[in-house]
Amino acid sequence: MVETYPDSTNLKFKELLKEVQLDYSPENTAIINDAVSAIREALDRIPDVDLLVTADDIAPGFIRDVGADKVDFKFVKPKSIEIGGSYAFQCIARPDVNVDIFLRLPKECFHEKDYLNYRYHSKRFLYLCIIKKYLKSSSILDVKWSAFQNEARKPILIVYPAARLSDNTQFSVKIIPTAPSLFTLTKLNMERNNIRSLDQEATPKYNSSILEDMFIEENAEFIKRTFKGRKELGEALLLLKAWARKGSLFVHDCLSGFLITVIVAYLASRSGKSRISNSMNAIQILRITLDFIANSKIWDSGLFFQPEGERNISNKDRKTKFQSFPIIVCDSFGNYNMAFRMSPTGFQELRDEAVLALACMDKCKDGGFDEIFMTKIDYPAKYDYCIRLNLKGNNNFHDSGFCLDDECWRLYEQKVLDVIDQALRGRTKLIRVVWGNIPSDCNFENGLSMLDGVALFIGIAIGSIEEAFKQAVVGPSPEDKDKALEFRKFWGDKSTLRWFRDGKIAEVAVWEHEEWEKHLIIKEICEHVLMRHLALPKQSIICTADQLDFVLRHGTKDPISCSKSLLKAYDDLSKHLRLLDDIPLKISSVQPLDSAFRLTSVFPPAPHPLSNKGSKIKLEKHTPNCIQPLEVMVQLEGSGNWPMDELAMEKTKTAFLLRIAESLQTKLGITCTATEDDVDVFMSGYAFRLKILHERGLSLVKRHGGHIKHVLSSDKKLFIRGQHSSMVNGLRGQYPVYGPIVRLAKRWVSAHLFSNSLSEEAIELLVAHLFLKPLPFRPPCSRITGFLRFLRLLSKYDWSFCPLIVDINGDLTPDDDKEINENFMSNRKQYEDNLQNVKPAMFLASSYDRESEAWTGQSPTATDLKRLAAYANSSANFLTNIITSNQNESYQWECLFRTPLNNYNAVILLHMDKLPCPHHLLFPSEVKQGRCIVRGNPSKTFRPFLLREDTKGNLEELKRKLMVGFDPLRYFVVDIEASKSLLICILVK
Repeated sequence: MVETYPDSTNLKFKELLKEVQLDYSPENTAIINDAVSAIREALDRIPDVDLLVTADDIAPGFIRDVGADKVDFKFVKPKSIEIGGSYAFQCIARPDVNVDIFLRLPKECFHEKDYLNYRYHSKRFLYLCIIKKYLKSSSILDVKWSAFQNEARKPILIVYPAARLSDNTQFSVKIIPTAPSLFTLTKLNMERNNIRSLDQEATPKYNSSILEDMFIEENAEFIKRTFKGRKELGEALLLLKAWARKGSLFVHDCLSGFLITVIVAYLASRSGKSRISNSMNAIQILRITLDFIANSKIWDSGLFFQPEGERNISNKDRKTKFQSFPIIVCDSFGNYNMAFRMSPTGFQELRDEAVLALACMDKCKDGGFDEIFMTKIDYPAKYDYCIRLNLKGNNNFHDSGFCLDDECWRLYEQKVLDVIDQALRGRTKLIRVVWGNIPSDCNFENGLSMLDGVALFIGIAIGSIEEAFKQAVVGPSPEDKDKALEFRKFWGDKSTLRWFRDGKIAEVAVWEHEEWEKHLIIKEICEHVLMRHLALPKQSIICTADQLDFVLRHGTKDPISCSKSLLKAYDDLSKHLRLLDDIPLKISSVQPLDSAFRLTSVFPPAPHPLSNKGSKIKLEKHTPNCIQPLEVMVQLEGSGNWPMDELAMEKTKTAFLLRIAESLQTKLGITCTATEDDVDVFMSGYAFRLKILHERGLSLVKRHGGHIKHVLSSDKKLFIRGQHSSMVNGLRGQYPVYGPIVRLAKRWVSAHLFSNSLSEEAIELLVAHLFLKPLPFRPPCSRITGFLRFLRLLSKYDWSFCPLIVDINGDLTPDDDKEINENFMSNRKQYEDNLQNVKPAMFLASSYDRESEAWTGQSPTATDLKRLAAYANSSANFLTNIITSNQNESYQWECLFRTPLNNYNAVILLHMDKLPCPHHLLFPSEVKQGRCIVRGNPSKTFRPFLLREDTKGNLEELKRKLMVGFDPLRYFVVDIEASKSLLICILVK
């Protein structure tokens, strides 16, 4: 297998390796060696006296919490201090430069039975406490505690030397205790119980925790021999570490730097059938390793390194030995499972990320380099629903003790997972429960009770929207008494009996919601079961699901709830138009154009009482006298009698529209109004504005300065809008969450005053890209996750050097892509001397617009795009922080849509009571700086609302007061834009 990439791609890989690989120059080597020598010298200065180490004097809290006894010992200096880990074979992956040193614990400090009852862990910690004391008294900059692989019962020391590397990079030295040959191996067999207070047969994880320290040196030496002299193997390992770090895979129950190194070593050894050969380059090794992780069936039986020496143990016997572990990676000594921490869900996440990385390599340009190594794949962007459990002060999770066979945090993770998994069965693809609860400033001497300060994280990846948003959990028949009792016990008061139409009677748990509220079902199910089975208060359960709904609602409802009546009115109009037989040319097709029809409008119009048939009307408190028209495109049957001149063609269209309006009004009694440019049809509370498309207009050209130039004629614009509307509507039907994400994106763009720079069609295409080319993710299944990815796309995409191609229907061929890229390069070449004025700055291409003329041809400008990207980056970082932090105040979510005003030269505040739709405003505008230049009073003659006393007059006269398509704010902005000398912000007070 040969991986062939263009030189530009190979260059990217080389530059990445330069970035992540530590410079092992003589200068840096000397700096690190000096730091290690300083540690050795500090420990050598420990006086050779009989120092009795007791828990009461040093760390009573830790010893109490692990439940150990008989932990006193006489301190003896360490037997050796040697450099190990990735530094030993030059595979440290930056930016974190950690040099591991193995501190060998002396046997004299331990008793032969110290493998029992956490005595080893306690003495190990007390020994490190003495080491820390003498290190802190030396010239070393700082010494802190950390936890080995996030295991609180196995603290380690991290030393921060005062010196820095040649490029001013800070590095640290991890002091990792080792205990080779400390205990008899048979005493740590996986079938033995070495915590006598536990009423269980075996303690495999506890035993593995001790065995890890006993064999860490030997396994490190084996890895060092495997990588020695194999440059490509080391480079591939660096790439894998970079991938794992970007994918947030370095988690205690998933992957570690050591474990990914072991997997590569396995594939390069005889044990792994030498899948990796010396002739392969780093990219080939990367692919083989990812493919092995993603697809190999060997994981089902386990990875077994061939035994060293004369021992002849079959893999079958070794598998039996480790059968209590879901994932097995057995070392060459055959004594312990190096993947004993890995959980089934952690491994599932690892495989899933490997599958996506392979898909990136196969489907994305440049071998998926940007997607795999440059894209941030953190939990808020990866998971559709993120839940935080605030367990600070909650002692229920450690009622049985902090450290059993496994730590109480790991046991609580599994308990939470079991409850959520049962509640969401069939709705999810992956559920991850992670409690990374060891803070960097942890003080283990005081015990483990303070480790509840970090929230427990639950990530939920939806498998299918259709399944996830089902409103009923159907249980067993009441005749199956045992299962029915179990169902009622799990769901509690949510469980009821229901009789189905087919005559079936079953237990069900129902979560009834309107269509626009179904995204709340997952949240409410999780809250219910966590409160019921884990006795958690609701305020401790923070689920990211509906926190941004406030920007889409009007009052307590989402305006999208009116869409059914709108679509019904459109269907009725379409039928009426098709049946008209008294016009010169019959209507062949009717197509909606407005975003309200494709459910992507932030505020689709509600039915207006004056746009209905009937003599009685009822006005709401704020009924506007302005109504938003909804454009509908009409096509007539073919004819050769159309004029060729564009102006004459437009006049002919107007005549047809007038005839259509006359026919609707005469035959069906439908109210229609006409202007010189438009005909509006009033039906069922809505105003539909008819537009005629004639295909001959698509080929019209204009002469400009003696040159023929293609232009976007009215027909071309209508055609493009029709194509866009049809495609987006199809995509929305395929992905129900697409509409809410687009609406959030439009709301954000409007809130930060970029509406004039980025059209709503451009926003729809940007969000469509998240679904059509989601790699390295899967398509989003929740509105907040999709909104976060939209912000990151805006801020991180390389708009200066790459076109964004959005192929909704999959119509574009490789030749089409090549044509679009050539159009882009040609466009950029025209502006190579003046990139600040490049147009379009955002090159957004599609099957109907390969030159990015339709939506981004004139705006945003290069300057606007930079500001837009900066705002998006700030909002994305802020949103990520809200999701992952322990804060959930509504004001913080509101800040995503509050824009700073200090970037503007002038701010104009408008009177809210003179606007027809004041509820569109999120927050009242306040200007706390600057000085007032002019203050004006509101007009007494203009009134944007109808009053209830208006209904007492003539109804037809009242209907004539209805202004279709009149938006005073938009017209005011147009007038202001005539003066370009100021960057002006227009707000509503």
